Amino acid sequence: MSWRIILLVSGPSIYIGTSGFTAAGWAGSFYPAGLKPSDYLSFYADHFESVEVDSTFYACPSPRTVTNWASKTPPGFIFSVKMPQTITHDKALLDCDAELQEFIGTMKLLGEKLGPMVLQFPFFDKWKIRDRHEFTDRLIPFLKKLPTDCKFATEIRNKDWLNAELADLLRKFNVALVLQDLSYMPKPMDLKFDPLTADFVYIRWLGDRKQIESQTSNWGKTIVDRSQEMSEWVKYCYPIVKRGVKVFAYANNHYSGFAPDTVEQFRRLWKAGGGGHIGKPAASPMHTPRPATQGGLFFDSEPDPTAR
Repeated sequence: MSWRIILLVSGPSIYIGTSGFTAAGWAGSFYPAGLKPSDYLSFYADHFESVEVDSTFYACPSPRTVTNWASKTPPGFIFSVKMPQTITHDKALLDCDAELQEFIGTMKLLGEKLGPMVLQFPFFDKWKIRDRHEFTDRLIPFLKKLPTDCKFATEIRNKDWLNAELADLLRKFNVALVLQDLSYMPKPMDLKFDPLTADFVYIRWLGDRKQIESQTSNWGKTIVDRSQEMSEWVKYCYPIVKRGVKVFAYANNHYSGFAPDTVEQFRRLWKAGGGGHIGKPAASPMHTPRPATQGGLFFDSEPDPTAR
């Protein structure tokens, strides 16, 4: 390895986890066989410091559900959450004040465990939003409504809209531009402008969904070797962390086939570069992590093909 990280990370400079904490194939490969689904989140939080909640994209959860998430995780654990698609897709930022207030109010029940709230936009066809100017005409008044005591991130899927003008707009509101590793979008290393727009960084490792779904529908093992990409991301994140900027990074199963292993790969490469250990909550007298394996994070048994 020709590069070397000389900074030892002290404290949670990088919050790293997976997008969602359940998937077909995780029982027996990540979760111990026989573990009750109601115990999945507690087990997950023993081994990862953060999760990106995907289910909130489909609907705002009940207050009871959110307080239950908080009760099952240790102090310092962070939930990043996607905003409902009603806001980002169906209404595309128009006439969605009620949905926005309901969602933010519900998420605030997480207290100090609430991380960034993510506006994951689709690729907009011209019939929906004509161009980036129409998009920013909607985005600006929406951003003005966001509370300043919360973190927000914006994911853009129209690559022609990514430019310095958009970055400057997000920077004005301290909203992070989501940095993606997605098959049809540019990586931050390839952009011709500074994509860091907030006092934190938000990364999503997404991959090529169509390609990997043609190979598997079971997410219990790695299908695609992402060693080169992960090495690039480690090198990209190092100067960010060195500046004292927090990084939130999440792996999707579609990236390599098994999101927990993608996270482990980043950890190993970070540590190999001299960056120290990251991404696992410290044990406390009230919260002692349970062992995941006899010799590693993942089980050697075959994934359960019936798990959902």
